[in-house]
Amino acid sequence: MKGRESGMPDEAYWDSFFQPEGILDRLLVTQGGCYNLVEFGCGYGTFSLPAAKRTRGTVTALDIEPVMVELVAERAKADGLLNVRTELRDFVEHGTGVPDCSQGHAMVFNLLHIENPLALLREAFRTLRPGAILSVIHWRSDIETPRGPPLDIRPRPEQCASWLSETGFDSVVHVDLAASAPYHFGLLAQRPMA
Repeated sequence: MKGRESGMPDEAYWDSFFQPEGILDRLLVTQGGCYNLVEFGCGYGTFSLPAAKRTRGTVTALDIEPVMVELVAERAKADGLLNVRTELRDFVEHGTGVPDCSQGHAMVFNLLHIENPLALLREAFRTLRPGAILSVIHWRSDIETPRGPPLDIRPRPEQCASWLSETGFDSVVHVDLAASAPYHFGLLAQRPMA
């Protein structure tokens, strides 16, 4: 099931909103350089592909759009990134398909305006091993932005933090992304060790 207001714009326009490396510098906790990572909604591979260069583990890039999955697979191959696994998957309806507690990091970017964000966060929690990190970015709702879902369905950082806590995450931290993504806010949350 495709979430409400979840279409992708032209790639050049999309790329104008982010500096992926700067965002990953702030949000991707490398944990020694060898961990599995799952991205919910990989789109053009904006974050999946640079993340794959930062880990020796497998990066599972999921998307509901066949064109996006094929594009990311082609780009990973062209870049010699043998640790990227792409999959056409409706993770909202059917989950990620990765085993319980198998991921060291999960990325949920620009998705928490969907109809049931708690279900998505529960799935992210399930995939993460104890102590692993979830990173979240979303369009800000306190300013007008050139893109993004309608303001009235955008979650605020405080709402996302509350959802994360409700889902079982702890150590929720707000991350300043202004230098790399001025239209977005960022959060990091950890699956508890026990």
